[in-house]
Amino acid sequence: MKRYPLLIVFSFIMSSLAAQQRCPVIPLPVKAVPGTGTFMMNAQTTIRVEDAALRPVAMYLQEELWRRYQLRVSVGGGNKKGSILLKKGKTDNNAEAYTLTMNTGTAVITAAQREGMFNGVISLLQLTTVAPAGKTLAVPCWNISDAPQYGWRGVMLDESRFFFGKEKVKSILNWMAFYKLNRFHWHLTDVPGWRLEIKKYPLLTTVGGIGNIKDPKAPAAYYTQDDIREIVAYAQARNIEIIPEIDMPGHAAAANRAYPAFDGGGTSHYPQFTFNPGKEGTYQYLADILTETAQLFPAKMIHIGGDEVTFGNAGWDTDSGVIRLKAAHGLQTRKQVEDYFIQRMADTVLALHNRVLAWDEIATSNLPANRTIVCWWRQDKPESLAMALGKGYSVVLCPRLPFYLDFVQDSSHKIGRRWKNGELNNLSAVYNFTAADLPAIAGHESLILGVQACVWTETVHSNQRLDFLLFPRIAAVAEAAWTAPAQRNFDGFKDRLKEQQLLYAKDGLYYFDLFAPGKHTESGQARTDYID
Repeated sequence: MKRYPLLIVFSFIMSSLAAQQRCPVIPLPVKAVPGTGTFMMNAQTTIRVEDAALRPVAMYLQEELWRRYQLRVSVGGGNKKGSILLKKGKTDNNAEAYTLTMNTGTAVITAAQREGMFNGVISLLQLTTVAPAGKTLAVPCWNISDAPQYGWRGVMLDESRFFFGKEKVKSILNWMAFYKLNRFHWHLTDVPGWRLEIKKYPLLTTVGGIGNIKDPKAPAAYYTQDDIREIVAYAQARNIEIIPEIDMPGHAAAANRAYPAFDGGGTSHYPQFTFNPGKEGTYQYLADILTETAQLFPAKMIHIGGDEVTFGNAGWDTDSGVIRLKAAHGLQTRKQVEDYFIQRMADTVLALHNRVLAWDEIATSNLPANRTIVCWWRQDKPESLAMALGKGYSVVLCPRLPFYLDFVQDSSHKIGRRWKNGELNNLSAVYNFTAADLPAIAGHESLILGVQACVWTETVHSNQRLDFLLFPRIAAVAEAAWTAPAQRNFDGFKDRLKEQQLLYAKDGLYYFDLFAPGKHTESGQARTDYID
């Protein structure tokens, strides 16, 4: 009987040794070799910067060490020993590439560009999370050489259907940065509510901002332009670009409630669904909106939607303005009217020196290939992906399967969407996504910018429910976007995920526990009978 405690101790020692040999960083680096010993990080540690342009990155690391551990380190000169050095140098042609070399006295991050330096800082920060807690962090030494598979590693959040607010968005941006996700696609307008202040048209928010998917009479909720500037700056400090979406010509009901003069009609199920493409004033109205939007978002990209217009465009057939438009331009079908509308609004976006983004329905349009990005979401429509690539459009892959995170993630869950055959988006499906499995991409690999997860919020009515859908799948998205398929291993990922779940708990997130599925309920209501 006495041999069992010895076995337990031996097992613990072996698992600790294995952990030391397993790089804990998510997403998994291209090359990671364990170093010797630990780098001691304490109040005497200095973050040294060789180039003043990198000082904001150093400040970010300084702030994170204080936020996470109340560890106050300095930024500036100091002795080489006991320092973190941010050093400009050649890595490869990828602006996001970096190297991290560590020993007991120093940690050196080398990168050619700010983006790469930030990625290196994040890897060092992730290594601190496995250090024993205390006034001094004994950070395991690793030597890492790394660069991402894709430059676009995104998350989309729908706040038209449910408004989460500034602090929750900042929390998501923090976690995106922690996983080296660098594009935040912000769905701000749709049927339930308009969430972006436009000063020229104040009713968009004071009237269009009323309601959400759960309560159509909920008080108006939206972001002021000052809020937007604050969040954009917050994202920029974390190497994240924010891409706003102003949905058109469909999904326009919130805007049409505010300014019905531009209403193009809908159906009994989708009333006021479209903007009116037959009114010249519609184009100026939307151009004004896009102009203010462009002034708020420095990423120089605006998403104009373009999806599911058929849900509510039947009224175009009898609208006198649309009939005149069709006659003037030789348009025969509603789809041709839709393409005409998209091309005009794309011209507005391009004139504002922004790139145009839209969902894959716009593949039928003829837009400048070098300034158009298609978000391919309909995994059951490979022909739309093939058409977009055939026209030379850049593509972000965000197919419903596996990247719509409002889909059910566990076979026991009832809330959320499933595909027609009952298919769901569990962690392994997200993690194992490989673009090479899509035949249309062959020969067009250079046009694939990257991948993006989308969180639609028809079934998301609380911060807890949002957490439950995002965590831990956001980590799987990150590794699918960063790490080449040949390097990925789902079992190894799950091992590293155990340590991440401790961080989720520490941050107060209501996450789906892969290893104890009953811990939280899918609705966002904590179980009272669960014993951890």
